[in-house]
Amino acid sequence: MSDKNNFMEEPSEEMTVTLTLDDGSQLECVILTIFEAGGRDYIALLPMEGEDADEGEVYLYRYTEIDGNPDLQNIEDDEEYEIVADAFDELLDEQEYDELVGEDELDD
Repeated sequence: MSDKNNFMEEPSEEMTVTLTLDDGSQLECVILTIFEAGGRDYIALLPMEGEDADEGEVYLYRYTEIDGNPDLQNIEDDEEYEIVADAFDELLDEQEYDELVGEDELDD
């Protein structure tokens, strides 16, 4: 996954991950992107079902790879979470801008 900020391009197939929640239940999520913020890598996940999926809730986790396997860690610090959430919002804003510019170019 070396192309970290290329999250909104049409993938040939959706990449998913299964989270095991604190209560032991499992939740299937679509991987939206892996991105950098504050010198670390993070992952944005969108649940595929349930109330959070209906509301468009995005889950953000610290992302690392250990021996080639993905490792997700909770973001426990409020300040770190704000940095990560702001970086993700900026990626969304850039994507919306790119879509608008792309549509304008098609109209010309």
